[in-house]
Amino acid sequence: MLSRTRSRGRGRREVRGLYFIGPKNIVTTAISAKVRARKALGQHFLIDNSILNRIAAAAALTLEDVVLEVGSGLGSLTRRLVQQAGRVVAVEMDSALAASLSERLGTPANLTVVEADARTVDIASLVGKETPYKVVANLPYYAANPIIRRFLELEPKPLLMVVMVQREVAQSMVASPGETGILSVAVQYYAVPSLVCNVPPRAFRPPPKVTSSVVKLRLRESPAVAVADPEAFFTLVRAGFSASRKQLRNSLGHGLGISGEEAGQLLASVGVDGKRRAETLSLEEWARTYYAWEERNRVGSPGFRQN
Repeated sequence: MLSRTRSRGRGRREVRGLYFIGPKNIVTTAISAKVRARKALGQHFLIDNSILNRIAAAAALTLEDVVLEVGSGLGSLTRRLVQQAGRVVAVEMDSALAASLSERLGTPANLTVVEADARTVDIASLVGKETPYKVVANLPYYAANPIIRRFLELEPKPLLMVVMVQREVAQSMVASPGETGILSVAVQYYAVPSLVCNVPPRAFRPPPKVTSSVVKLRLRESPAVAVADPEAFFTLVRAGFSASRKQLRNSLGHGLGISGEEAGQLLASVGVDGKRRAETLSLEEWARTYYAWEERNRVGSPGFRQN
């Protein structure tokens, strides 16, 4: 049954308790808050207990852990985090949800709620400059990429991240050579990703139109490949993916502003067949290509000696 609900205008309701008919894994929680999923914030509240438990389990929390939760929403996941971690900092953009979160959970002493945008808030001020921390997040689809990228590049970086994203994004994050894209290279440069589970639309209220996935990212102590200038490295990677479905020598040449023949020579110099496609390269092959490109720019020579 769906418990007591009083209408408060179009699309708005005061919920005294949420009880959903269905399998035992559907969350049952008693809250007293005005709830309205805000489309502008991409809100879809996760209500499936089995998925909530898998997210918390993937974070492998102990009472020594500090957790930064992004997008706490109604607090169904937050409740699990405060029970398992030593300290939880919940970052929520929705002012009404942020204001009521702690009270809804019984005012736990180890919970700090911050109304802020995870894309811009000063993370070090929330968790401490030298404090190891973990990130757990049910990310809105529109903001997932910039938030993930920010934490991957941030100092201090989290120890690990457990994030909910659109399934296609998750597939790209964990892809192996042959199916990779720019996101695959960027994520795997900084972290070791693994798929935790897929999440159907019915696990949310309101249900989204797409399937979601939970991904676990174990941050590397140092990047997967050593490059002198990460920004220049990713400029080259983007160039390689600049013309999809083309042979790498042509897409790389297009992106770097050189001829396909010269790009082919560049690739051959590091043992990469220019007829391959960008999605087939490993991180190590991208790094070798980057160093060949940097050497070409350093000496100012268009010629390359093949291995």
